[in-house]
Amino acid sequence: MGKRYFGTDGIRGLANGPMMTPEIAMRVGQAAGTHFMRGDWRHRVLIGKDTRLSGYMLEQALTAGFTSVGMDVVQVGPMPTPAVALLTREMRADLGVMLSASHNPFFDNGIKLFGPDGYKLSDDDERTIEALIDSGAALVPSKDIGRARRIDDARGRYIHAAKSSFPEKLRLDGLKVALDCANGAAYRVAPEALWELGAELVTIGTTPDGFNINDKVGSTHPETLAKAVRESGAHIGLALDGDADRLIVIDETGAVVDGDQLMALIAEYRMLEGRLKGGSVVATVMSNLGLERHLERLGIGLVRTAVGDRHVLEAMRRLGCNIGGEQSGHIILSDHSTTGDGLIAALQVLAVLVQEKRPASQVLRRFAPFPQLLKNVRQEPRVLELPSVKAAIADAEAALAGSGRLLVRKSGTEPLIRVMAEAEDRALVERMVEAVCDAVKTAA
Repeated sequence: MGKRYFGTDGIRGLANGPMMTPEIAMRVGQAAGTHFMRGDWRHRVLIGKDTRLSGYMLEQALTAGFTSVGMDVVQVGPMPTPAVALLTREMRADLGVMLSASHNPFFDNGIKLFGPDGYKLSDDDERTIEALIDSGAALVPSKDIGRARRIDDARGRYIHAAKSSFPEKLRLDGLKVALDCANGAAYRVAPEALWELGAELVTIGTTPDGFNINDKVGSTHPETLAKAVRESGAHIGLALDGDADRLIVIDETGAVVDGDQLMALIAEYRMLEGRLKGGSVVATVMSNLGLERHLERLGIGLVRTAVGDRHVLEAMRRLGCNIGGEQSGHIILSDHSTTGDGLIAALQVLAVLVQEKRPASQVLRRFAPFPQLLKNVRQEPRVLELPSVKAAIADAEAALAGSGRLLVRKSGTEPLIRVMAEAEDRALVERMVEAVCDAVKTAA
């Protein structure tokens, strides 16, 4: 059964639009609070946010909702999504909330929920909360209304946890790091953590004003950081997104290093150290075939899931793997975090760079990617069931058999059909993608 409010990563939409109003936020707080009131203790929810203007409005609305059903609220202010997950568990909270639309522009916002274990909610939990949003949650008597407070040491707690993932014997002295925080949630914690470890920093995207989150900065705009790396002579560049749960790296030449390369790097070192669990890396169907072949040569498996870090994490937990992620830069290292964490992933990359004592351009490229092409066609999902489209897909799969692969899927957020192919022959990839896209465009 589909869900009305929750998408692939919480509830998201235009601030003050149909799905992201103070009223909706208050009802989410009431519904989620009611669902997680599961004992006779004082229940507590932790709320963090990124730097969007609408965060103030939604934070207060959520607080009103939670307190009205008897749950106490702890507000931690601007903090990365993984920090909210960590602090929810550390502070024995019954629920965690992150207000963020990740890499989207400032005018969007979202509500991400974490259970007391620090993991994102299950589909069953989300459906139960949706039912309570629609039916209305019961308010508590006046004497049982919850209290709200803001804590000031959350930033230090997360910085300590992130630094604990970095090898104790290593420091970053002598390493010049260009850091792009996307004017988002990590604008204070990421620079402080790297500075404390000894890095010389060049920072961009650390002056949020409520409107400039992800605006020509961050992991979705790596060209800004690439320019800063070249101009400053930095050894490496690290780009986070608005809620700091993803990482894209820039080497010293200004070239982009994506999540596939980072997973390969970290997995290889974990294997050499005897710390790779499950014998495999978990990635999505979008990860490059070159990653799969490279890991295979190392004796490491690659398990593919549907797109979304949630699906990656589910497979990691099921299979006992401790490394997973997405090409887009969501890297989940379950020894340290319950969700994607850009800062912790960055620290693992920096640890390798320090140990190898070679330029980032030589260290970070573990394999040659297969030529890959992704195109989007604006069409309704139903066209994928039409005979003409099915035939075009079958023909492309046959042409790529043995040398590459084709992936055709519908978008989870808008009426788009995504067509991706990869193979050693770039010309073949382009022809197959165009053939399928043409069939989708002209489908009646």
